[in-house]
Amino acid sequence: MSFSDAQAQSKANKNRTAGFGAQVQRLGRFLSGMIMPNIGAFVAWGLVTALFIETGWLNWGGDGGVAPDSWIAQVGGWGDFAGAGIVGPMITYLLPLIIGYTGGRMVYDQRGGVIGAVATTGVIVGSDVPMFLGAMAMGPFAAWCLKHIEKFWTGKIKPGFEMLVDNFSLGIIGAGLAVLGQLIIGPVVSKLVEWAGLGVDFLVENSLLPLTSILVEPAKILFLNNAINHGVFTPLGTVEAEETGKSLLFMIESNPGPGLGILLAFLFFGPRMLKAAAPGAAIIHFFGGIHEVYFPFVLAKPKLIAAVILGGMTGVFIGVVLNGGLVAPPSPGSIFAYLTFTPPGGYVSMLLQVSLAAVVSFVVASFLMGFGREAKREDAPDDSESAEQPAEPVAA
Repeated sequence: MSFSDAQAQSKANKNRTAGFGAQVQRLGRFLSGMIMPNIGAFVAWGLVTALFIETGWLNWGGDGGVAPDSWIAQVGGWGDFAGAGIVGPMITYLLPLIIGYTGGRMVYDQRGGVIGAVATTGVIVGSDVPMFLGAMAMGPFAAWCLKHIEKFWTGKIKPGFEMLVDNFSLGIIGAGLAVLGQLIIGPVVSKLVEWAGLGVDFLVENSLLPLTSILVEPAKILFLNNAINHGVFTPLGTVEAEETGKSLLFMIESNPGPGLGILLAFLFFGPRMLKAAAPGAAIIHFFGGIHEVYFPFVLAKPKLIAAVILGGMTGVFIGVVLNGGLVAPPSPGSIFAYLTFTPPGGYVSMLLQVSLAAVVSFVVASFLMGFGREAKREDAPDDSESAEQPAEPVAA
């Protein structure tokens, strides 16, 4: 091969690499576009959850009221806010539906949003875990299907029948995709949850606790935290705590340190929209124990999964070295619950696990976000788009 041929081959390889990187970035921006506009809904759900769940701020005692003879109890229905009242439906239905709607609208405007929500409903009822991942896939896919199928008759319908055809086409296609989501995507996600639980169980049984974060942290970001925590760690940790008086397994998924580090990184170096939401989310997460409020921040920038993995591994490693653990599963996983369930003499280990996990997560996330350089590029106006806009005429 001649020198010129080698140069051409090298240039072609660089172009392919650059093209792949651009596609990954484009996919990341698209996923972020489904999450970022809905951050407020996640914060609202986190606040309602922190207030009204069984161990929430306003539900002391777990019976749905502050006191039997209080004015709150006299009003009635306080306990209905938790469980099937409002907390459960918000995470099961509301949040996946608005994600599916937003993703569909990004592909095909209003009609895409409608069919995205319709198709997401089928995914939701097909699984027993929150279907955020399914919504992020099904919403845009349903809108894409509608957009391309409607091309076959666009411009060929007689005047007066356009609305009829549009409504029936969206309804028929949406119904079919909803059934498809219930029969296929829901069971697939449920099986993935089962496999993740088996993988975590294997690592626990083979004394590879720090490596569990490689599975646990990405699963948490997909809102499978409760399935892993209550399905794997709580039963195993309860047995260990009965024998030894404490268990480190209670701290693997519930450690608020990695999430706090992520939110602090967004507070200092994140784009404008997420930076504004980070302080409230940090309070709900760290003091309220509702970890789900930081998951959308990571979904907006999937590369930050590395930060939460390393932060989680740091916390578990410190717990192994210092023989840390809690006497019971913290619910919710707030710093107050950690202080409550820490055995005598274990506070130094607990605080080091939380704080060092937060520090590592913060440093790695800040590095991955370029210490603010990436946020400046995102917040800057797109000159290419503005150049394409025609100048507005000046009034005489």
